[in-house]
Amino acid sequence: MSRITSDPSVMGGKPCIRGLRITVACIVRSLANGASIAEVLVEYPELQEPDIRAALAWAAWRMDVDPPGTQQASA
Repeated sequence: MSRITSDPSVMGGKPCIRGLRITVACIVRSLANGASIAEVLVEYPELQEPDIRAALAWAAWRMDVDPPGTQQASA
């Protein structure tokens, strides 16, 4: 998943595509709202199809590692 980067100086450290200011969450949200991969690529012309697929793979991996409802509340 080398296309996914996290840098505290870019978007507050949120996972982004190749260091761009486009977050994984933004891509996944667009797809969840019904956009096609082609539509996302038009909306974000600096992306490539493998970037979209990497964002989906990263999101799936995160769900396996830390599913919703399993995070411990901070004290």
